[in-house]
Amino acid sequence: MDFNLSEEQTAIQDSLKRYLAKDYSFEQRRAILKSPLGHSAQAWATYAELGILALPFPESAGGLGGNAIDTMLIAETLGGSLALEPFLASVVLAGSLINEIGTPAQRDTLLGGITQGELMVSLAHGEPGARYATNHVATTAKADGSGWSLSGHKAVVLGAPSAHKLLVSARTSGGAFDANGVSLFVVDAKAAGVTIRAYATQDNQRAGDVLLKDVKVGADALVGAVNQALPAIEHAIDRGIAALCAEAVGVMVTLNAQTLEYLKNRKQFGQPIGKFQALQHRMAEMAIAAEHARSMALLAAVKVDTTDAADRRRHVSAAKAYIGQSARKVGQDAVQMHGGMGVTNELMAAHLFKRLTVINATFGDVEHHLGKFSDSLLVA
Repeated sequence: MDFNLSEEQTAIQDSLKRYLAKDYSFEQRRAILKSPLGHSAQAWATYAELGILALPFPESAGGLGGNAIDTMLIAETLGGSLALEPFLASVVLAGSLINEIGTPAQRDTLLGGITQGELMVSLAHGEPGARYATNHVATTAKADGSGWSLSGHKAVVLGAPSAHKLLVSARTSGGAFDANGVSLFVVDAKAAGVTIRAYATQDNQRAGDVLLKDVKVGADALVGAVNQALPAIEHAIDRGIAALCAEAVGVMVTLNAQTLEYLKNRKQFGQPIGKFQALQHRMAEMAIAAEHARSMALLAAVKVDTTDAADRRRHVSAAKAYIGQSARKVGQDAVQMHGGMGVTNELMAAHLFKRLTVINATFGDVEHHLGKFSDSLLVA
């Protein structure tokens, strides 16, 4: 297998890196996260101009015909700068779902808006008490004339505060944990009966709880077939996990660079602490952990679009578990080598560490995915 990047991939990644280096410094990011929006509208428009938002989608849907490797490169680059824009929520999760099971009209309207940077869409799937069980859907959708009426509670919906549209999973038949009976609907974020309780997460990203009370939607709001949306939702979440793995690699690389710079400048006993052999060994182990993590992120990207769902889940879980372990190693060692300063908001290292911690908990932590991976081996 050829792991070399194409000229197009290199060009897009280099363009994004140049933009982030110039206009997305740590100090600029600190100002952005304090804004009401919580991310930069200007940056989002620039991503659209660079083709970042259109990259993963086929040309027939207005995209650039990219694949999961392209998404991996973008996610890693954004992670290295701790970008706050909802690329994962709107492009990877919601966008891939619309592309996979949406109607031609939905692809044209929703994907067209996403790729042009004019529309943000969030997947509202997780619910209180579900933890990481993707089949836990208690929100209901009842037939109401020619349309539907939705009621329920969605928790920690990534990008919800800035979303124009929500993709809401709801049960149209069966019990709360049944694999069948889950449908997906497009809901306007400002529709009557929709309440979004917005908040900042521990890593300064924005999320929200979505409350739905007798929300009326038309028949054209249904995405995919009735009762059969869960496999596509799980596939989208796996794509999200693969993107998170890549983002974690970008965060680790930047955290290693920040730590190395600190070791070169921080002095004790008249010399930089980077000359101490024990710290050199730890720094080398952190660099190795990041490189191993990159290989696992690449594995997840290669496997995430395979047609064999069991094989896909096994490799995605392996990558998420391994990268979560690597992130703990890099994050904890970096904080320790920074000393007490490593947990202060004034240093980028603290923000990088927080992002790694939240990535580990998003869509399943190390222990969860280790369990899934071991279970898959028993089945195999």
